[in-house]
Amino acid sequence: MKAKTVIFADLDGTFLDNNYGCKYTKPIVRRLSSSGCSVVFCSSKTRSEIELYRKSTGINEPFISENGGAIFIPKNYFPFTYDCTKTANYNSIRLGASYATLREKLAQIKKKTSAKIVGFGDMTDEQLAKDAGLSVELAKLAREREYDEPFRIVQGSRESVLNAIKQEGLNCTEGGRYFHLTGKTDKGKAVAVLKNLYSEVFTRLVTFGIGDGPNDLSMLKIVNKPLFIKKSHGSNGSFNAWTSILRLTV
Repeated sequence: MKAKTVIFADLDGTFLDNNYGCKYTKPIVRRLSSSGCSVVFCSSKTRSEIELYRKSTGINEPFISENGGAIFIPKNYFPFTYDCTKTANYNSIRLGASYATLREKLAQIKKKTSAKIVGFGDMTDEQLAKDAGLSVELAKLAREREYDEPFRIVQGSRESVLNAIKQEGLNCTEGGRYFHLTGKTDKGKAVAVLKNLYSEVFTRLVTFGIGDGPNDLSMLKIVNKPLFIKKSHGSNGSFNAWTSILRLTV
């Protein structure tokens, strides 16, 4: 029986600490990877941001960007054909609305609600760096968006904005720092698609999910073994959750 363990992991507050570091979690992820587990980053972050952390960790697994907007699978990762768009580095599966569409819809929602909304597309790299506590280099990667627009409601009714988003047929989730406007997708839908692809190869699939925010709940509902990190536990909660996975799998 061919068995496989796949760990779907959020980044912010889960793999990364509040300062966007991964000093304590990176060795655990590397050990999980070397033991044959697949660690699949599933984040609100962009493809460019996730690629940075995959490279620093040394893993070459599929990943899910921008709250389930798209799945990126390394070429020849699965030994069968499936519906995808082939690029130089990946077979990609798009699930979300385009960024241009989301920006257009957000502009309409601003007018409709008279709310002051500031999205990533309204800021420069330097402004975002200051707002999010990022370096300018990381802010640049965070603004390379394809399927998700993070935003703040600076002035106006939160309820009216969220209702307007719903009326437009879009989704909105709340992350650690920002709301996220997306198409009709979420992390859970993307995880379900990727699980089905793994199931074509492995007769026994064990899936973990690890996250810390409302936008992770759809992902945690899809996996066999969900781990939710309470924010009150801080970085210790994240480290303990990863250690638990390590203990159960290696």
